[in-house]
Amino acid sequence: QVQLVESGGGSVQAGGSLRLSCAASGRGFSSVNMGWFRQAPGKAREFVAAISWSERSTYYTDSVKGRFTISRDNAKNTVWLQMNSLEPEDTAVYYCAATTIHTTFVVTTDKYDYWGQGTQVTVSS
Repeated sequence: QVQLVESGGGSVQAGGSLRLSCAASGRGFSSVNMGWFRQAPGKAREFVAAISWSERSTYYTDSVKGRFTISRDNAKNTVWLQMNSLEPEDTAVYYCAATTIHTTFVVTTDKYDYWGQGTQVTVSS
């Protein structure tokens, strides 16, 4: 069982940066792949980025490549999402999630077993 708590959201102007954190508690954090998702008003929750349990591999949706960086530290039970060059289209509630699937990166919500409560990111133009 893994419990997840996000923090670091806020309001920024376009072009600015934010760093989201996801603190994990419970057993098994170092054995799960982690992902970040986001959900804008009236839209479905969508995949943003993922990182392997080993910290070695990452995967991004095309719209954030080169702007966002996912990282984790298993010793600290924490995963981060560094977001640079933010755009108004990045405005959403951001969620971290954990999946026990290791063989490949998964990008759909139904493949993730544990979720945080979300943190709001608002980017103004």
